[in-house]
Amino acid sequence: MGNMATEIVAFILAISGWILVSSILPLDYWKVSSVDGTVITTATFWSNLWKTCVTDSTGVSNCKDFPSMLALDPYIQVCRGLMIAAVCLGFFAAIFALIGMKCTKIGGSESTKARLAVLSGFHFILSGLCCMTACSIYAHRITTDFFDPLFVAQKFELGAALFIGWAGSVLCILGGLVFCLSLSEGSSAEYSYTGAASFSKACHKQSKTVNRLHKEPGEPSRQFGRNAYV
Repeated sequence: MGNMATEIVAFILAISGWILVSSILPLDYWKVSSVDGTVITTATFWSNLWKTCVTDSTGVSNCKDFPSMLALDPYIQVCRGLMIAAVCLGFFAAIFALIGMKCTKIGGSESTKARLAVLSGFHFILSGLCCMTACSIYAHRITTDFFDPLFVAQKFELGAALFIGWAGSVLCILGGLVFCLSLSEGSSAEYSYTGAASFSKACHKQSKTVNRLHKEPGEPSRQFGRNAYV
């Protein structure tokens, strides 16, 4: 029962993280910059993996998609690939988890379900690592340009999407680790139970053998006939 509850907690953590990871892929504010006037912010520039936009003080946004995938900066292409891999890995991990969890009635034998649960844990961990790597690469580029005194173009700051991605990555990794640890706990408990049963059975068999050896070979039988006292 405890192992089943641990798997449910791991599934909730991992699925929550995967939802956050998937939500930042089309999210707007990966990096943001603003131009301030004397009283109000006159324009806000923001960008993500797919387009760059500007929003004026009236709330009207003008966006421009990146013209060519091959002409993109390498770090944006890497981040795209890692984020797509993170979403796909999390999707397959969720399927494996639903089949491998003990609270579901599909998946075959207990050993097969245990292997699927571990496989889902590894997929969740890989999904979190991919998303964390993508967000870190993007953030490193932003901070490098921001603190570079020779960089004369417009400087950006970290957007909200990066922080959401880091949080989702941590949840995915935690959920995957709990999946793997729950299986190891279940395996150790099963081993100790079977080991104790085997030990008690061996002790019982040994005691019977010792009792048989202690019986004297010339001990008279206690079975008497009908005319023993006649």
